[in-house]
Amino acid sequence: MSVIDQNLNHASLQVREARENPSRLEVQTFFDEATFTASHVAYDAETRVGAIIDSVLDFDAASARTSTRSADSIMAFVLEKNLKIDWLLETHAHADHLSAAPYLQEKLGGRLAIGREIVVVQNVFGKIFNFGTEFARDGSQFDALFADGDNFSVGGFPATVLHVPGHTPADVAYVIGDAAFIGDTLFMPDYGTARADFPGGDARQLYHSIRRILSLPDETRVFLCHDYLGPDRRAFAWETSIVDERKQNVHLHDGVGEEEFVAMRTARDKTLKAPALIIPSVQVNMRGGRLPPPEANGRRYLKYPLDTL
Repeated sequence: MSVIDQNLNHASLQVREARENPSRLEVQTFFDEATFTASHVAYDAETRVGAIIDSVLDFDAASARTSTRSADSIMAFVLEKNLKIDWLLETHAHADHLSAAPYLQEKLGGRLAIGREIVVVQNVFGKIFNFGTEFARDGSQFDALFADGDNFSVGGFPATVLHVPGHTPADVAYVIGDAAFIGDTLFMPDYGTARADFPGGDARQLYHSIRRILSLPDETRVFLCHDYLGPDRRAFAWETSIVDERKQNVHLHDGVGEEEFVAMRTARDKTLKAPALIIPSVQVNMRGGRLPPPEANGRRYLKYPLDTL
C-alpha cells in the first residue's frame, strides 16, 4: 500500500470513528455573496476550541478599498461562542477573494496554515508579478506548511491533511472529525468541479484528487469553499456529502473516466473568463493574506501584469 493510500485510509478511519462519537464537530458557515465564498468556523463545543477556514477580506475592485465586514461577522460569532481559535486554515491560495486570516489572527490568535506546495505557487506567480528578492518564496509567511498525511487537532477532534492538487498545485483538504473541508476541488453536485487552467493547474491531477476525496466514507460531511448556484437552484448551499457527490456530481460522478473528465474540463476551461479578483487575490494570498508592504509615500500598491494571464 502506498503512503498516499495509507494517508487516505487514516482519514477514512478518522471519519468512521467520529461518526460513532455522540458529539460531533460543529460548523458555522458565513457566505460572502460578492465572491460566492463560504468561510467556515469549525469547533469543538465541549472544549470551545476552533478553526477558521478560508476567510474573506472584503475588496472593492473599483476603488481598491478593503474592509473587514465579512471577517468581523466571523469574529463576532467566535466571541459570542467564547471560542479559542487554534488554527486559521487556507485550502489554497485563492484567486477569487482576498484572505482575512492575518486580520483574524491579530484579533483572535491561532496559527496560519496552508499546504506546503504554496512554495510552487509563490515561485510561479513571483515571476508573473516580477517580485524581487524581497518576496520570500519559501512559505515563511505562514506558521505551518502541511504535507499530505499530516495530523493536527481541533479541540478533541483529530484532523488529517490530504494534498489534492489540480485546481492549483497547493490545494489541500482538511478532514476534521467526520467533516471534510475541500476548498475548490468540488462544488455542489449540480454545479460540478473546479477549473484547472490557472498557472500550475492540471485537469488530470484534479481528476485523481477528486477521486481520492470521493474515496472517503459515504457519510462524510463535505463543506465547500464556493457556490455559484446550479441551473435549477435558487438558494446558495455549501454542504453536501461524499455519497451525493459520487452519485450526482454533473462532472465527475461514478462511471466518469479520466479521459472523459479531462476532455470535458479542458474544453470547459477554455470558455471561462479569469476570476474578477485574480490579480489582487493571488498576490495578497501568496503572502499569507498580507497586503503588499507600503512604499516610500506610505501607500500600498498592487501590480497588474498586462497581457499575461
